[in-house]
Amino acid sequence: MDLATIIAFAGAFFVFAASPGPDNMTIVARTISSGAASGIAYGAGTVVGILIFLMLAAFGLSIIAAKMAIVMTVLRYGGAAYLIWMGIKLWTAVPVVPELQPVSGRRGLLTIFATGVALNLGNPKMPLFYVALLPNVVGASLTSAHLGILIAVILAVEIVVIGGHVLLAGRARSLLRTPRIVRRVNRAAGGVMIGAGVAVVATR
Repeated sequence: MDLATIIAFAGAFFVFAASPGPDNMTIVARTISSGAASGIAYGAGTVVGILIFLMLAAFGLSIIAAKMAIVMTVLRYGGAAYLIWMGIKLWTAVPVVPELQPVSGRRGLLTIFATGVALNLGNPKMPLFYVALLPNVVGASLTSAHLGILIAVILAVEIVVIGGHVLLAGRARSLLRTPRIVRRVNRAAGGVMIGAGVAVVATR
């Protein structure tokens, strides 16, 4: 795998990762509502889901994963329902200025992380992305060296994408100084999360 091929894969994956969608909207909404740790936890879950599909592709199981319709549907709808529920909670939450808002505990962060994993495992486009892209990147065989390079590229791209979303959302969060503004932002973030959940359900 030469440098040009690695750069081409990185570019294609960056477009895939950075394009507007439920994951990025949820990262922003979670960061604004509950802080950077919450946004990073969800983002880390999405990355784990992505890497699971990469491993499936590496072992030639992408087509099987693409055909696991029942499991994927359950994961997708379960994750979407949780996003909608979180959105409703945000919409109805008592406004609290961020400095006084409790930080999510380990259990809450693990739940957010698991939601990110579930939604990506339930994404029907994920295995198709790898089935279409990997043969053009690595040819007929995918060695352990190729796999290591691809994992490194994916992690580097996701650090940039997730970090950028969390950073921008964190700066917006720092502007929340009154309960009235917090209420408006909570409702906006809640609406985004509800919309993200609905978008996940609508995705086929």
